[in-house]
Amino acid sequence: MIATQELAMAKRIEAVGVTAYYGAFKAIDGISMVIEPKSVTALIGPSGCGKSTFLRSINRMHEVLPGARVEGKLTIDSQDIYARDVDVTAVRRTIGMVFQRPNPFPTMSIYDNVVAGLRLGGVRRKSLLDDACEKALRAANLWNEVHTRLNRPGAGLSGGQQQRLCIARAIAVEPQVVLMDEPCSALDPISTLAIEDLISELKNQYTIIIVTHNMQQAARVSDRTAFFSIDKTGDPGRLIEYAETAKIFTNPSVKKTEDYITGRFG
Repeated sequence: MIATQELAMAKRIEAVGVTAYYGAFKAIDGISMVIEPKSVTALIGPSGCGKSTFLRSINRMHEVLPGARVEGKLTIDSQDIYARDVDVTAVRRTIGMVFQRPNPFPTMSIYDNVVAGLRLGGVRRKSLLDDACEKALRAANLWNEVHTRLNRPGAGLSGGQQQRLCIARAIAVEPQVVLMDEPCSALDPISTLAIEDLISELKNQYTIIIVTHNMQQAARVSDRTAFFSIDKTGDPGRLIEYAETAKIFTNPSVKKTEDYITGRFG
């Protein structure tokens, strides 16, 4: 059995030939890439090319869907997270997830939203929960805005605040990897800028992977960019090019990447 403590130290992600299915449909095919610790990697590409499927495969959320499965190898610091003896709960605790739309637990307070994962993990001491709540909210640049109303519903915050609350909830359990699936798509420009600034700060502590359709956002926040695409409708998504973000946006090696970046298709 791979211990929870071992996984909690993981930072580096490597995918080798990762292929994901929804039943008989192959959503992504043969994805191989290495994501270094304490960096931001952007996944870009047209709709339906498998970016979100690959993201969910990294924290073993893909397999939750009926008939879904993953083949190939995904490792965190050389430990195969799909090995039979791995603790799936430990994987998901190590890898936080932030979704497209803010999804605070609607009946819970701001405080209870942040510490929900810790309580699920068995933490009960109030002093520990209090410290973790403040630490996570400060890291999400939300503490100064909400510290006087922690007992009010999280759903009562603005959209941008709700998304930062969800980020605080994700990092409260102290993961080493944070996955973000289009975290700004439902936000206004000011809230989007706040999330982007937060991503730049969080990468000093976490390995971050972000799915985005916003080319400018990918260029602003990421260190490396992976371009996914499909040949035609019904084909699986494939990794076309993966490189430093500056290279992808200024001198891509593959014409298909250039065509997508410049808006000639997609």
